[in-house]
Amino acid sequence: MTRTNRAIATLAMTGLAVIVVACDQQSADKPEAMVDSAPAAEAGPLLYAAAVASTARPETDRARDASRKPAAVLEFFGIEPGMTVLDMFTGSGYYAEIIASVVGDEGKVIAHSNEAYLGFVGDAFEERFGSGRLVNVEVLMAENNELTLVANSLDAIMLVLSFHDLYHDDPENGWPRIDGPAFLAELRKGLKPGGILAIIDHYAEAGAPSDVGDTLHRIDPAIVKADMAAAGFVLEAESDMLRNPDDNLEVIVFDPDIRGKTDRFVMRYRKPE
Repeated sequence: MTRTNRAIATLAMTGLAVIVVACDQQSADKPEAMVDSAPAAEAGPLLYAAAVASTARPETDRARDASRKPAAVLEFFGIEPGMTVLDMFTGSGYYAEIIASVVGDEGKVIAHSNEAYLGFVGDAFEERFGSGRLVNVEVLMAENNELTLVANSLDAIMLVLSFHDLYHDDPENGWPRIDGPAFLAELRKGLKPGGILAIIDHYAEAGAPSDVGDTLHRIDPAIVKADMAAAGFVLEAESDMLRNPDDNLEVIVFDPDIRGKTDRFVMRYRKPE
């Protein structure tokens, strides 16, 4: 049995009927037009749908799936069995758990956090990672500007709803301003040649200054593209799968009327070979 088939067989234990429904939903949700399709994944869509359909996932996670479309997202980013993936600023670990299922026993997830994020998510982090139930997940604690990665050790890095935090500045609450160029250089160092840097974030108005990352927790995609190009990454593809035209881009993302439903961009970058 191949590595991929073992992973699919394990996940299928969650219930084939649920998996089939999840696959159908993923196909229905997938946008008709993407700037680029997903890379040729070894696993295929069944593996992603199975990971999302796992009955081991908390109900609070399942409630977020409709707006996050994690199966389609991970397929687009090309996350596969056997990979080592850093979930940077993992938050409560929503993506870390799904990715742990996808990469399987031969892969590994590194879930990064710091004191500010731990304070933001409360008990959710300990509830997810404290018992050791996610056996292929390793927790990495590193404060802003103290991240150190092993060179060429990562197949992929997830940076979900946190690129704007490079422009957040709140030292009194444990968030000193990040040295953006040094941070991106460290991520580039940690990635293997050809490795993926996956970015999802909240849209800001086109032309909005970088300081809306501090005030509204949004960012203009043009700033991301400029920063990433300067750091030596190559933009490989973008997707509109998480767009929401009803989002008011001048409102903070924590506003109750839009929280969890913001207009989001999705970008797949590569570290050059």
